[in-house]
Amino acid sequence: MKVFDRAAIADVLKQGIAALELNLSEAQVEKLLDYLALLNKWNSVYNLTSVRDPVQMVTLHVLDSLAAVPAFAGAQNVLDVGAGGGLPGMVLAISRPDMKVAMIDTVHKKTAFLNQVKAELELANVTVYTKQVQQLEVKTRFDVITSRAFADLSDFVNWSGHLLQEGGQFIALKGTAPEDERERLPAPWKVQKLQPLAVPGLDAERHLVFIQAESV
Repeated sequence: MKVFDRAAIADVLKQGIAALELNLSEAQVEKLLDYLALLNKWNSVYNLTSVRDPVQMVTLHVLDSLAAVPAFAGAQNVLDVGAGGGLPGMVLAISRPDMKVAMIDTVHKKTAFLNQVKAELELANVTVYTKQVQQLEVKTRFDVITSRAFADLSDFVNWSGHLLQEGGQFIALKGTAPEDERERLPAPWKVQKLQPLAVPGLDAERHLVFIQAESV
């Protein structure tokens, strides 16, 4: 486990938040740092991410997820599919305490970590599920379903489409914006918008893919 230099990590995080022009309170920044500390600690045993350096985790994971936060401006009830170590789900939950964020993963050690973060950071707006998304049933459907590097877009919408409320949308966080994946989307799903993201400190392609059902 790499040494967690909280002051150095806080500097990188705060600079990134300023560059993204996000209005986060000091308490929210501290919670993001607490989350990073837990991710670093658990990663040595649970292998939650291949990134081992906590400073790199800030850029590659937290700022990468924070860059997507404005896209969720109107969302009230979000599901993060294949949440893994909580990206973007935990970052969304900390950044938007007014928004409900559910996270689902099939791997028990990952959801155990997510539940630990929820408890330690006292995130009342978080729900965690351990199962395949195809088998999930909920009383209230989600207005946004998201994922980060989870699966092919067709699989993503096929597996979780039953959980999206009418008029809701998928927001997929992708590196490149694969044209073949977008073209293979099954009816009635269609890419409504493709938005490039600029992540502070990251020289790599990042895109948001917005998918909705085409009205008949």
